[in-house]
Amino acid sequence: MKHVAVVDYGMGNLHSVVRALEHAAPAGMRVHLTDRAADILAADRVVFPGQGAARDCMAALGAHGLGPVLQEAAATRPFLGICMGLQVLMDDSDENGGTPCLGLIPGHVRRFDDTMTDARGARLKIPHMGWNQVHQTRDHPLWAGIPQDSRFYFVHSYYVVPDDEGVVAGTTDYGRPFASALAAGQVFAIQCHPEKSAAPGLALLANFMQWDGAI
Repeated sequence: MKHVAVVDYGMGNLHSVVRALEHAAPAGMRVHLTDRAADILAADRVVFPGQGAARDCMAALGAHGLGPVLQEAAATRPFLGICMGLQVLMDDSDENGGTPCLGLIPGHVRRFDDTMTDARGARLKIPHMGWNQVHQTRDHPLWAGIPQDSRFYFVHSYYVVPDDEGVVAGTTDYGRPFASALAAGQVFAIQCHPEKSAAPGLALLANFMQWDGAI
């Protein structure tokens, strides 16, 4: 039986992610929440969810010895990063004056500007929270069957700025356009929470369960 490992590094309630993946999983695929390196590296697919602060996330990964494990998994099988699981794939984050991250995708994590305004000039709240559109900027198997500019659920104060714009797979507008989905090799990572994003989110998870890592 094939299985997908959901990385559990002791931060946040991951059961909503597991339930959504179980709902999206085809027959014959098992979803397994685990913090064991052997389980992660034995999985056919890996999902790396996250929430909170980059510094805390990196500290938790270090305490569990999972940094190198995630780097290996991302290089060898389909890998889905969600929310903080996108941000810590970058080189570093602006959080706490600078937080080194995993360095799987060259680039940085920046904080939204507190002075941002909408089209009417009203101040935008930070964090960016709620439903917003994702504009697909390139074809990818994980977008299959998902209409352009579908709405997904976001909760974040920081956003990614990759060095190579070619890895951007989707953008979202909040005061300014920002990269909300990246795709590089066998890695697809998204800033929103697909497990909280109704039909488009479940479709993305179902696509991931079928994806063989090829683009």
